[in-house]
This record gives sequence, C-alpha cells and structure tokens, in this order.
Amino acid sequence: MSAADGTRTWTWRQTWAQNTTSPRRLALAAALLVASFAGLWVLYKVQPLPMSDIVVYRAEGEAAAAGGDLYGFTVTKWDLPATYPPFAALLFIPTTWLSLGTLKVVCVLANAALLALLIHLSCKAAGLRKAAHTAPVLLAATALGLWLEPVFQTFVFGQVNLALTCLVLWDLGRPDGARFKGFATGIAAGIKLTPAIFAVYLLITGRVKAAFTALAGFLCSALLGWLVLPDASIEFWTRRMFETGRVGKVWIVDNQSLQGLISRVLHNPEPGLLWAVPALLTAVAGLYVARRVHLRRGLDTWGVLCTSVTALLVSPISWSHHWVWCVPLIVALAAHTRRHPWRRALLAAVTLAFTVRTMWIVPHAGDLDLHYSWWQQPLAAPYPLLGLALLGALMWWTRQTKNAEDTPGAPGGRIPSPRLDHELTTRSRAV
Repeated sequence: MSAADGTRTWTWRQTWAQNTTSPRRLALAAALLVASFAGLWVLYKVQPLPMSDIVVYRAEGEAAAAGGDLYGFTVTKWDLPATYPPFAALLFIPTTWLSLGTLKVVCVLANAALLALLIHLSCKAAGLRKAAHTAPVLLAATALGLWLEPVFQTFVFGQVNLALTCLVLWDLGRPDGARFKGFATGIAAGIKLTPAIFAVYLLITGRVKAAFTALAGFLCSALLGWLVLPDASIEFWTRRMFETGRVGKVWIVDNQSLQGLISRVLHNPEPGLLWAVPALLTAVAGLYVARRVHLRRGLDTWGVLCTSVTALLVSPISWSHHWVWCVPLIVALAAHTRRHPWRRALLAAVTLAFTVRTMWIVPHAGDLDLHYSWWQQPLAAPYPLLGLALLGALMWWTRQTKNAEDTPGAPGGRIPSPRLDHELTTRSRAV
C-alpha cells in the first residue's frame, strides 16, 4: 500500500469523463443506493435503531465541554459509560451543538459517506484503480456493503468504526516516505486504542520513521487530552483503560474476539490465562504473518489486513461492528478472482459469512451464550474463526515456493507500480 495505489495516474478530468460515459449505469447504481437506504428506513420504522453509542459520544462531549466527570456517568437504558480516551471526548464536543434527533440523521449520512470512502480506499489499496474512481461501482458497492453485518451494526449503534478504518487505511496507503505518514494512525490510536498495533506493523516491516511518526501522533493526542482534561486523563491512563469489564461482558455473542470465543467454548465468563496465552501466541503469529506477507510477497495490503485481523482477535472485546475491516478484505479478495473459480467461491463464502448474522440466530438471551453445544459454537463465533483461518492460510501461502503468479504484475503477486502520465503520453504518440 504505497505508490502502487495508482493515485498519480488519475485526474479529476479523467474521473469525470469515465463517470459520464454511461449515464444508465450511473442511474441504476444510484437507484440501488436509494433502494438500499429506503430498506434501512423501513426497518427503522418497524424496529427503531437505538444508536446508543452516539448518545454516549454526545454525553462525553457534554462532559468535556462543561468540565464534568467524564468517567462517572452512564446513559441510555443499558447504563453505558464513557470508555474512550479524553482526546476522543474533545472531538465529540461538536455533537452537543445538535439535537439528538438531528445528530442521528447526520450520523447515518456521515457513515454512508464514510462507507463509500472506505470502498474507494480499499479499491485503491487492492490495485483496482479504475473501480476506485468509477461512481457506479462505488454507489452500487455502498448500497450492498450497507447490509454486511459489521457495517449495518455500525449504523445501528452510531459507531465511529468506519471513520477510524478510513483514517488508518488512507494513512498507510500513502507512499513510504510520504510526509507525516503514520501520524493519522497515531491519532486514530488516540481516539480508540486498538489502531496502535499498526505502528508495530510499520516498525517490524522496516518503516521505522513512519512507526515513530505514529507514536508522535498518539502522544500528541494524549498530550492535548491532558492539557484540556488533566484529571480525566490521569483517571483514564492509570485506571479506566484497564477496566475491560467496563466495556461489556466478554462472553456474549456480540464479542467476536478470541476471548469471547474461548469464554463460550469453556463455558467460563473469565477464562484468564486460558485466553491470555492463546491471545499472546496469536498476536505474535499474526504480526509474523503480516511481516512475511509484506517482505516476502510485497503485498502491503494483505499485511495491513493481517494486522487488523490480529488486533480484532487479541483485543479483549471486539464487538461485531468492529469487524468493518471486512470491507477492504472482501475488496482485496475480489481483486484476485480473475481466471480462478475457486477464488470466486472463496470470495462468495467470505462475503456470506459477513452477511448471514449467524451469531444472532443462536439463542443469546440472558446467559445462554455460556451454554452453547459444540455445533452452536461456530455459529456464535464466525468472525474469530474466519480470522484465524485467514492468518493460517496466509502463513501457509508465504511458505510456498514462488510461482509465476507471485511475480510482480501477476495476479496475487506484487501490484505493479502505476505508469506515469508522461509514459502514457509517449506511448500514445508512438501509436
């Protein structure tokens, strides 16, 4: 995910010309998007979206603006507390300028725009340069992507997952050596701690400057939070950040992390070392695979995806809506399906896994999550099982001897660098 994204080969004029050549396709894609959101609106009328997290964000913003107790309140009927660092609360202050009803509408529209942006960034990262700049493709993909379970849950709760994923993917997608590469990733970690793992990925793949730039971004966010909210900062960094139970119960099906899987399999709400040891091994193995994919195969996109999956697996709690990284994963798989029927089948299977919502099919009222039989366990944990399978498959793949497909420019190998504009001009003149 460096210069291979092809940003220099596209201009606004080319994009406009491409998107106006087929107005019928554009109209059909726009109609599909309208129909998709109409379906969401009908669903809202039948079962109103709680959007509980946006209520928490707004309360955090109010506490930060008024200098109140940032970690002493709870809101909504679920008694949800603030769980993000003080820097995030500062960013949530503008949410207090709108009524809650207006804020929910703005949140839905913003997440729709962020979903389209994430698809655009994912296409660029996967080498699908034409698709990344084609409006019908982006509109249709946004309409369909809305119904992926992690994305849909992000809309349901009014979450910030899409924004953070876009921020990290944009930052890491810039060329190596770009000014302040890594800083935005550090800011994302300052909002929600888990993106910090991408700084480790930059470090182990030899991009030391970008890794320390990410650290600088994180420290700047923490410093700003401390300057404005010193008491809340001390409270968070010394106590609140270690209270995982504050976020929620680790054993419920909502938690699609490795700890959630192990808790349900062992029928134990507090697995302790029985989770900590596998989590540590998974973290080491996941980052090892990410490094090998980047250094041995030149596929930074897959290195980033391995890192994101590793973070989701080893985090104590990864709610299902945290898995919005399924969007770049599906796009990356789609970029390598040509002339390979089995890869198309794999793409369909992965897309289906992120759509069917098996974790909500199994009984999960009360503490039923802790009493699943063996055949219900895979249904209750589709995402961690898929994540482990992905890391295992990439580990196996990087150990294989390179073949023709692994050469630069071949499907599945290194994405070729973009042709410069003057190269295109020279070729056209030669013709």
